Amino acid sequence: MVELGDRIDPDLNDAVRALDEALLRAPFPGYVEAIPSYRSLLVFFDPAVTTMAKVVPVVQERFATIDPACAPVSGVKEVLTVYDGEDLDEVAHLAKVSREEVVRLHSEREYRVYVVGFTPGFAYMGMTDDKLALPRRASPRTRVPRGSVAIAMGQTGIYPSDTPGGWHLLGRADPELLFDVRAEPPSRFAPGDRVRFLPVGSLPVAEGPPAGASEHKAVGDVVFEVEQGGLLTTVQDLGRPGYQRFGVPVAGAVDQSALIAANALVGNEENAAGLECTVDGPSLRCVRTTLVGLAGADLGAIVRRRDLGEWRPPASSSFLLRPGNVLSFSGRCTGARAYLSVAGGLDVEPVLGSRSTYLTAGFGGFEGRALRSGDRLRALPSASFLGAGQRRAEPRVEPVVLRIVWGPQDDYFTAGAKDKLVSEEFRVGTAADRMGYRLEGPTLSHRDAREIISDGNALGSIQVPPNGLPIVMLADRATTGGYPKIATVVSSDIGRLAQLMPGDSVRFQVLAATRH
Repeated sequence: MVELGDRIDPDLNDAVRALDEALLRAPFPGYVEAIPSYRSLLVFFDPAVTTMAKVVPVVQERFATIDPACAPVSGVKEVLTVYDGEDLDEVAHLAKVSREEVVRLHSEREYRVYVVGFTPGFAYMGMTDDKLALPRRASPRTRVPRGSVAIAMGQTGIYPSDTPGGWHLLGRADPELLFDVRAEPPSRFAPGDRVRFLPVGSLPVAEGPPAGASEHKAVGDVVFEVEQGGLLTTVQDLGRPGYQRFGVPVAGAVDQSALIAANALVGNEENAAGLECTVDGPSLRCVRTTLVGLAGADLGAIVRRRDLGEWRPPASSSFLLRPGNVLSFSGRCTGARAYLSVAGGLDVEPVLGSRSTYLTAGFGGFEGRALRSGDRLRALPSASFLGAGQRRAEPRVEPVVLRIVWGPQDDYFTAGAKDKLVSEEFRVGTAADRMGYRLEGPTLSHRDAREIISDGNALGSIQVPPNGLPIVMLADRATTGGYPKIATVVSSDIGRLAQLMPGDSVRFQVLAATRH
C-alpha cells in the first residue's frame, strides 16, 4: 500500500494516477495489478517472482520521476439522467431548497471520478455542491435498483447493479452503459474521468442484447443434471486478477488450496473450474462416465448406484461416476466448503478471463448464479486416464490460528487493540460469507478516526468498523473500503478460515514484517 496523503484532493489523486500509469507503462517483474484510490495505490505482486525488498525501491524510484500534471485526462462523459428518485423530496428538505434546485445543483457541475470500487463499475465522483453534501441515510436500503443516481458525503455515483446502499437517490441512468463484461475496459468510468449529468424526461430504449449477454459455444458434453442445488453451490476457479481497478474482485474459490487439490486428483490444471459446495452440497445425476475429485470439507458425500447400492467415497479422493449414478451429500462432518472437480474442468463461459462466479454482480460461472434444480453441467474434453486416488486430509486444530502481518492502518489503533488481536480468542459470527467473515469477541479500540478515506482492500485485510469487531475480507470482497485495516491474514491461511463455521474459534499470530 503506497499512501501519498490523507485527504480527498484532485492534485493528490493526480499523483496517485500518475504513479499507477508509470507502473502500467513499465511494470516491474512480478507486477500483477494495482487499485488506485483517492490517496493511495494498492500494488499487487507475485512473491514467487519478486520480493517486497525489491519492489519498494522500484516504486519509490517511479514516484520520484512522475509528473502529476501528466496524469491521463479524458473528455467529459455525459450521463443522461431522469431526476425522479424517491429521495428527491427529502434531499430538497434537508438542503432547504426546491426539487428543481436540487436537480440544478447536481446537474450543473462537472464531476471528477476519483475511485472505481464498491461494486464493478461503481464510480465515486466528486465533489457536489456544499448544499448537497449530506451524510449517508440513517438506515441503508437492502436493495438499491441498478442505474440509481445517488449522493452522499459530498460525492455522487451510479449503482451499476442491484445492491444494498445508504446513499440518497436522486434519479436514474441507463445501467447498461456503466459496466459491460465484454468491453475493454469493462467499466465506462475510470479514475480521472470528467462527468456531467444531463437532465432528461426519459431514457432511450435499449437496442440489442443487454451488456454481457452470453454468446458462449459449449464444446464439452453434459456430465451432470442438477437434482438439487444445495445451500450455495457455485462454479469457481482461481479467480480473475487484473480488474480490481474497475471494482471487480478476484473472486474464485475461497479455499484455493482445496480446489487445487481436487483438480490434482483428476489430472486437471490447477485453475480448472470446479464446484464450490457450501455446508450442504448438491445432488448431481451423472449423465456420462466421468472422473471426479473431492477435497476440502467433508460434507458426507454419498454415491447412489442402482446396481451396487450406496457407497461413501473417502474424503479427499477421486472416483469414477457412471451414467445414472447420483452424487449427493448427507450432511456436514467437518469444514464448510467442499470442492468437486471433474476431469477436464467444467465448461462454462470465461468472463474477464475466468470461469468463476461473482454472485453480487451476477456474472461468470453458471449464468452468474448458484446452481438450482434442472441445470445441466458440461465438462471440457479431458485426456486424463487417472484412476481412483486419495489424499490425506489435514487434521483440524482447535482453535484455528491464522498468521497476520500488521497494517496497512495499524497506527489507527491503540496498543491495547493490537495486543487483544494477537492474545485473545475470537469466534466466527453468523455474518460469514464469500465477501468476508465478521468476528465476535473483544472489541478493538481506534485511536481517534473510525473511518478512513476509502482505499484498496487486499485478500485477508482485517477491517475494523466503528463497533470494534473485526471483519476478515475474502474472495468476493469489495475492492475498496472505508474502514481502517489493523492487519492482514497471510494468503496461505485464508483457506483455513474459509472452512470455519459460525461459532468456531480463531486466534491470530503476528509474523515479523518490514515496514517501509
